[in-house]
Amino acid sequence: MAILYTAEASATGGRAGRAVSDNGVLDVTLTVPKELGGDGATGTNPEQMFAAGYSACFLGALKFVAGQEKVKIPEETKITTRVGIGPRDDGKGFGIDVAISADIPGIERELAEKLVAAAHIVCPYSHAMRTSTEVPISVA
Repeated sequence: MAILYTAEASATGGRAGRAVSDNGVLDVTLTVPKELGGDGATGTNPEQMFAAGYSACFLGALKFVAGQEKVKIPEETKITTRVGIGPRDDGKGFGIDVAISADIPGIERELAEKLVAAAHIVCPYSHAMRTSTEVPISVA
C-alpha cells in the first residue's frame, strides 16, 4: 500500500494523562470514566477519540461513494459511532465493540442503506476492524 499521509500522536500518563499530536493541534486531557474505575473528571478517553475519528472517516467514505453515484450528501448528515470496551471472553485483556449509525436526511432509505454499505467497504477504519489489521510494535 502506498501511504499518502501519516498522522502521529503520543500519550503520557496512560488513561489518566495527556495525548498530543505531533503538530500540537490535538492536545487533550485524558481521564478514566467512572465505569472503568475512574473519577469521571472532565476530559476525554481513547474510546471517545476512536469514535470521533471513525465517525469522521466513515462520513468521508460515505461522501466518496455518494460522489461516485452522483448523489449529494446533505451537510447535516451525521455519523454516530459507539465504541464500547470490556474484558475479552478469553480473559487475556480487553476488546472493543463498535456500532455505526448514519442519519442522512432527505435520502430515501434504500439508497442510504446502499451508500452506507459501500462506505463500510471503502472506510479504512471499517476495513481495519473487519480484517484485524496487524500492527507492528517496537521499543524506542
